[in-house]
Amino acid sequence: MADTYTQLYIHIVFAVKGRGCLIPKQHKDALHQYITRIITNKKQTVIRINSMPDHIHLLVGMAPDIALSALVRDIKANSSKFINKKGWVVGRFEWQAGFAAFSYSHSQLDAVVRYIKNQEAHHSHRTFKEEYLAFLKRFNVPYNPKYVFDADDAFDP
Repeated sequence: MADTYTQLYIHIVFAVKGRGCLIPKQHKDALHQYITRIITNKKQTVIRINSMPDHIHLLVGMAPDIALSALVRDIKANSSKFINKKGWVVGRFEWQAGFAAFSYSHSQLDAVVRYIKNQEAHHSHRTFKEEYLAFLKRFNVPYNPKYVFDADDAFDP
């Protein structure tokens, strides 16, 4: 796009369906590389990626020529197929419907990168549910606890 200048940094978070611990530690790097290729092929920039067994964090520099929901849809669909084709889990791997996304300024990137990089430390004292709800509250995102996670896995905040 000629004469279009943007600076869009989006922190994307989504979970394994039912928050099952289905992202094997020994395959994290391969999954991260695969997701990086998906994002790069969409002409977007991966700044940082990290996952825990039950969820993933992505920090992406986005151009304005793709909708965030379309990017996340493609990441989730293609990475699910990749995991299933590799046979990393017993049964069928799926990501949970939906995602969370938060925008940051350039001056906040170092802090977000550190946060994503240090997921293991964060989750030694905070569950994913606690982390996810804290993000929603911090960014003043209205939500219904009934729909934050899968309907059969609803919880009280």
